[in-house]
Amino acid sequence: QVQLVESGGGLVQAGGSLRLSCAAAGRTFSRNAMGWFRQAPGKEREFVGCIGWIGISTSYSDSVKGRFTVSRDNTKNTVYLQMNSLKPEDTAVYYCAASNARSWNGIFIPNYWGQGTQVTVSS
Repeated sequence: QVQLVESGGGLVQAGGSLRLSCAAAGRTFSRNAMGWFRQAPGKEREFVGCIGWIGISTSYSDSVKGRFTVSRDNTKNTVYLQMNSLKPEDTAVYYCAASNARSWNGIFIPNYWGQGTQVTVSS
């Protein structure tokens, strides 16, 4: 059974930082593009950022560009989301996702999902 398990969420003050981790179990995702999404209460799930299988290519939504960084360690089958300069509007459940593709062509296509981790940013 394939599992993506997020960790690292929590409560942080505005301007603070958090690092989320996503560990894969059941199979390796070292040759898959990986991504992060988030869903705030009453809103649709939205794309946050993604990284190609080698770990060089990245893409971010405009709302987090310059503040968030996606990285990966294929030796640990883990992907990370470093979040800096957090704002109250970043409050959401954050989901890790894996694609069947090694990269993306304009849009990251998620095929596997984690269960999500809550991030709350207080003002």
